[in-house]
Amino acid sequence: MHPETTAFVIHLVQIIWIDILLSGDNAIVIALACRALPEGSRQRAMWLGAGAAVGMRAAFTVSVVSLMALPFVKIVGGALLLFIAIRLVGEDEEQNAPKAEPSIWAAVRIIVVADLVMSLDNVVAVAAVARGSPVLIFTGLALSIPLIVSGSALVLSMLGRFPVLVWAGAAMLGWIGGEFIASDHDIDAWLRLYAHGLTQAPGPVGAALVLTFAWLRYRLIVRAWR
Repeated sequence: MHPETTAFVIHLVQIIWIDILLSGDNAIVIALACRALPEGSRQRAMWLGAGAAVGMRAAFTVSVVSLMALPFVKIVGGALLLFIAIRLVGEDEEQNAPKAEPSIWAAVRIIVVADLVMSLDNVVAVAAVARGSPVLIFTGLALSIPLIVSGSALVLSMLGRFPVLVWAGAAMLGWIGGEFIASDHDIDAWLRLYAHGLTQAPGPVGAALVLTFAWLRYRLIVRAWR
């Protein structure tokens, strides 16, 4: 095999492996976003969501360095993740209310937005391996889609059996969102300078905020439906 071809295959395998290793959280998001859909629509939504998310992630990878240097990008991204986590809890109850059934495209939108916010580590790792090659980036990420969807289907079946995992998943997203906000350059510098003892707090605080507001929203939905 030609050395260049060998290097391409090695880097391709590395990208697929990295994407699978770092996409556990994303599989949970896909499952959470699809769980309120009718049974027949879930598989389609998972494939559409994973495909759209990976496509956006590939484009994101090409410009990640310059984008992450912009001020407040991480704050906005973390806040979006907190909002998504709160919205995901209570979707089953909203489905029971007298309104239109959940939309596949609404689930796809949630998957894409959450994936973009959560995939910074994934994007940075893939960008490092691909060394700027769009062909490697798009091919490697595209080949990982079936594995991500399979993981999402497994998580979705577990959410149906153990509803408490929905709350655990929302708390996890809140934790990631809190840490993402705190990773903003200015906020990180402030914490280290004025509140060094709280540098580990953003994750738990994010999870607590999500659980608190999700519970309040859940109660409002249940009360309105009854």
